[in-house]
Amino acid sequence: MLDERSRTLLKALVEHYIADGQPVGSRALSKFSGLDLSPATIRNVMADLEEAGFVASPHTSAGRIPTARGYRLFVDSLLTVQTLEARQMGAMEEALQGRPSNQIISSASQLLSSLTHFAGVVIAPRRASSRIRQIEFLSLSEKRILLIIVTTDGDVQNRILNTDKAYSPSELVSAANYLTQNFAGLDFEQIRQRLASEIMQLREDIKPLMEQALAAGDAALTENATPYVISGERNLLDVEELSSNMKRLRELFDLFEQRSSLMGLLDVSHRAEGVRIFIGGESGIATLDECSVITAPYSVDGQIVGSVGVIGPTRMAYERVIPIVDITARLLSSALSYNPEK
Repeated sequence: MLDERSRTLLKALVEHYIADGQPVGSRALSKFSGLDLSPATIRNVMADLEEAGFVASPHTSAGRIPTARGYRLFVDSLLTVQTLEARQMGAMEEALQGRPSNQIISSASQLLSSLTHFAGVVIAPRRASSRIRQIEFLSLSEKRILLIIVTTDGDVQNRILNTDKAYSPSELVSAANYLTQNFAGLDFEQIRQRLASEIMQLREDIKPLMEQALAAGDAALTENATPYVISGERNLLDVEELSSNMKRLRELFDLFEQRSSLMGLLDVSHRAEGVRIFIGGESGIATLDECSVITAPYSVDGQIVGSVGVIGPTRMAYERVIPIVDITARLLSSALSYNPEK
């Protein structure tokens, strides 16, 4: 636990660093903290904060910058969230009202991006689960199999399975025929429930293939059934902390393309109330180690169906971005709940 003096100095350091982007020295802290402390006393407090992992000293400067742990303490207990002005709230509401639902989702993503100058993302309500028409297995090599799924609405999904054992062409045909003949017309959740009681009757060596196919097929169709809209990725090119590392920036854009990891992170907010904030490594996604992700769930007629979020650097104005994400989620809930075309 930090004493009040340490908390005040940490708050001043984080706020000054967010505003200025430069390591903060003891002279600046003496000026901005409002505390009547000597530079030597401030240096001692900073040394204690650094030892505790709340701040760090860049090699090129005598000043200090906040760490992910420092940002976390700041966000959790030192931050004063700004209230959005009525004029801005009205403009946000106008941007989302009176449109078809697919346009509302896209508009929400663009709104988040334009207001924060970072990347705005929205996971849209899941569509109804796709039902299976046909399943095929195609051997690519000794232990690599291509799973081909054809749905009743004509969609085709492919997934590569890496198996522990080699399967003969006849075994693959037999497994595919079993799944197609017994489970055509069902979605993967229904297949999983039925197969759970029937899998004991299957040959021991074919069970792992069936279970792997179910997991991969369910993931493929779930990902396909979950529209995902992202806007403003190019804004991150203007963020100095990110643009100075082109390798990491390329990895970040690859993450946006692949989508599945990011969707999993945003999906977490479905199971939480209110705004969630992931700072650096808290996201569990290595590519986002230098980023923060702020998310909030939104609902339709009282049921949570998706989430909105902003992706930006850890050095962001949390007091401004947090209410933007929160209000956008609330306005999106309202717009979709009262939209006759939803």
